Amino acid sequence: MSFTASLTHFINDNGPLILDGGLSTELEAHGAKLQGDPLWSARLLQTDPQAIKDAHNRFLLSGADVITTATYQASISGFVKHLDVSSEGARELMMSGVHLAKETVNRFDSGQRRLLVAGSVGPYGAFLHDGSEYTGAYAEEMSVEELKLWHRPQVDCLAAAGADVIAFETIPSIKEAEALVELLREFPNCKAWLSFSCKDGKRISDGSLFTDAVQVGSRSTQLLAVGVNCCNPAVVEPLLDSARTLLRPDMSWVVYPNSGEEWDTERGWLTSGTTSAWTPDLSHTWLKQGAALIGGCCRVGPAQTAELRQKHQTYPLKCSCSVLYFLLPCVS
Repeated sequence: MSFTASLTHFINDNGPLILDGGLSTELEAHGAKLQGDPLWSARLLQTDPQAIKDAHNRFLLSGADVITTATYQASISGFVKHLDVSSEGARELMMSGVHLAKETVNRFDSGQRRLLVAGSVGPYGAFLHDGSEYTGAYAEEMSVEELKLWHRPQVDCLAAAGADVIAFETIPSIKEAEALVELLREFPNCKAWLSFSCKDGKRISDGSLFTDAVQVGSRSTQLLAVGVNCCNPAVVEPLLDSARTLLRPDMSWVVYPNSGEEWDTERGWLTSGTTSAWTPDLSHTWLKQGAALIGGCCRVGPAQTAELRQKHQTYPLKCSCSVLYFLLPCVS
């Protein structure tokens, strides 16, 4: 059976591709001290790579089809600055995020499931470590070329390490989205998804309309999906509905919101008196809207991933053929 045919068979039998949840949430649940760290979970690539592999494995055990590397807040310059390594050492650390994920996948008994590794690329604001990844304010002072220059080393490392797909995630700015779409052309063998952080049911975090952001993504034939992540689950349905006519026929939605709890840049997640708004039941609506990749972000762990897997174990999905690109390795 060909790769294309095997994935078509997988989707028809099992529903959408299930993404993992919040990697940092899971690492913290098992003792990692990440709050306030400018490298966040990426520090563990150097200090405790086994903890990352263990977290990946727990998501696989819960039923995730796609695991995401611990590179969201990683960068070459960030590693050089905060870990006192050389540029070459920083590149090796960045690539190790993919290697750790692939080692975990290769050792996992997946049965008939085909497991995939998404190389995480966070926004420039994540490097700044000042909360601007949820506003995109920095992009006002930067050009598209400057943003491309910043992201290029990270994408190059993840592609060279063999990530199955690049995950441009939590992007708050339409200008940064334009930069990433342009940069992706420099890696013609790579496929990617592009997901935005959003402030309400109509707008991404910098205030731009989600419809305009989707149109930016639709320009790239290398993007297999566009969508949202790390936003309140309540805004997903109106966001997707607002742009329902703008996806190319060969593109799908990617959806992985956070728990819906409030985040404070000084104190972290404010959980007192708040319950998670993320439930696997919401995914049926997203699926009907055309989502082919569904999961969770911050404060969503393996237990919720397992519930999502159970919901969609035999749920039929009519998805766009763009998801078939997952079977192509991303090599520069």
